[in-house]
Amino acid sequence: MATVFWDAKGVILLDILPQGQCINAARYCSTLDRLKEAIRRKRPGLLRRGVVLQHDNANPHSANLTQQWLQRYGWEILPHPAHSPDLALSDFHLFGPLKRHLGGMAFETEDDLISELRNWLDNLDVDFFRVGINSLLSR
Repeated sequence: MATVFWDAKGVILLDILPQGQCINAARYCSTLDRLKEAIRRKRPGLLRRGVVLQHDNANPHSANLTQQWLQRYGWEILPHPAHSPDLALSDFHLFGPLKRHLGGMAFETEDDLISELRNWLDNLDVDFFRVGINSLLSR
């Protein structure tokens, strides 16, 4: 499973869950720790202005441990009504084009697939991300 954190300027963090592992609140908080560090490196002003995160209401996102993490760092959550795929930014803007890109490709190893994913994300134009973020306003 791939989790992509991105903003109007591009990808901030790509987190790959190792095969056979499950996402839970502790794992998600660990990912948020890596995201915080990636923001510190790539978008340092963002931490001072405040992070607004969009995620759905899945158990790892709504668990007490996660809520405590978010409160500790003062990160705001953009509300996401249940069963609203048109508001799941990565679902409608990022993963659709990715699926079309990967369609028909075959990979010998998981590492080959991850490499192609990273390459595709790295080569997206910054306008792709800006348009995606701005589309939230109309949705």
